[in-house]
Amino acid sequence: MAARFFGCRPRGELLRQAEAIILAEGFTSVTMDELTQRPGCSKATLYSLASTKEQLVLAVTRAFFRDATAEIEQAVQAEPDPRQRIRVYLTGVGTAMRRHSLAFYDDMVGYEPAAQIYRKNSAAAARRVHELIEEGVRAGVFRALNGHFAAQVVAVTIDAVQSGILLERTGLTAGDAFSELGDLLLDGLSAGQGSSEPDSAVVRSPRGHVSAPG
Repeated sequence: MAARFFGCRPRGELLRQAEAIILAEGFTSVTMDELTQRPGCSKATLYSLASTKEQLVLAVTRAFFRDATAEIEQAVQAEPDPRQRIRVYLTGVGTAMRRHSLAFYDDMVGYEPAAQIYRKNSAAAARRVHELIEEGVRAGVFRALNGHFAAQVVAVTIDAVQSGILLERTGLTAGDAFSELGDLLLDGLSAGQGSSEPDSAVVRSPRGHVSAPG
C-alpha cells in the first residue's frame, strides 16, 4: 500500500507524491483519478505536471534517476578512498533500485519510452564505473591489467539486468544485483589480490592454457 498523503502540495511535492505511488505499485494499473484522489488534489493540479498519464510516468522516471544520481554522486565524493568509491557507487545504485517495486521495474522495462530512460541511465552508470576504475588504477589501488576488462564486465552485467536474464537466472532483484556486482568487482580489481603478474611472467601453452613459470 502506498504511503498516505495529506492535502495538495506545490508541484515539486506533488511530483514526489505521485512518484511514491508509482514506484510502489507500478503504473500500468494506476489511473490518473487514483493519483488525484490519494494526494487530495484536483485533476487540474495534477495535469499541471503532465497532460497525460504517459507524460507523468516519464516525468516520475526521470525524476527518480536524476535524484538517485545526485545522491549517489554525493556519497562517492564524500568517500576519500578511491578503492572504496566503486563500492559506494554500485551499492548506491543497488539502494536506489530497491526503492521501487518489482511492479514498477516490470512496467518500466516493458514501456519503451521509460525503458529508454532506464537504458540511458544504465549506460551512464557503466561509464561512471569505468571512470572510477581508471581513478583507482592511477592511485595504484587497482590492477591496470584488468581495468578495461572489468569495465566491460560491468556494461555486460548492466545489460543482463536490463534484459531480465540475470535476474531470472539468479533470483536477485536489480538492486541486489548491483550491490553484488560492487563486491565482486572490488575484490577482483584490488591490487595484491589474485594474480597480478605481468604477461611476461606467465607461460601459455599452444592451446591457451596458462601456467606459472617453473
